[in-house]
Amino acid sequence: MNLTQAPVLDTENLILRGPELRDVEPMIAFLLDESRSGGFGAASNRGEAWRWFALNVGHWHIHGYGYFTIEMRDTGEAAGLCGIWNPEGWPEPELGWSLYEGFEGRGVAFEAAKRARQYAYEDLGMKTLTSNIVPGNDRSVALAERLGARYERTYHNPHMGKDMLFRHLGPDEVLE
Repeated sequence: MNLTQAPVLDTENLILRGPELRDVEPMIAFLLDESRSGGFGAASNRGEAWRWFALNVGHWHIHGYGYFTIEMRDTGEAAGLCGIWNPEGWPEPELGWSLYEGFEGRGVAFEAAKRARQYAYEDLGMKTLTSNIVPGNDRSVALAERLGARYERTYHNPHMGKDMLFRHLGPDEVLE
């Protein structure tokens, strides 16, 4: 059941789609595992994790964009989240990503982030994007840099605390 008007975006190995009811349990499991979701917005209990899921659905309705569910094309498994995030208190739209257990080290986040960035620039008409990364999240820093983003500044995120802001290349620099 589609919960949003999110488009379906395809890549070679992935399908990026809006959140559906079948995504609730994988997302709750992810959010309750603080070692995996600490830099993303870990939840301390099931109800809080469910509200985070609902927040993403609402974000799509308010902004017309949000986090896509990353689905593996070959298995249909939910592999994580990736998309454009800009809730109250964010400095500007962010290209964000997070993978569920077992999907790291396979290029999934890179492939999803490239496609989500293309969507933001081509379909939403955005001119710039950031990625906000909690200090110490070296894997996300490496991915942001692999995508061409460069560290710009550290700031206080009202939800996450200290955050490093990485600026992505603009549409003229990345779209072919």
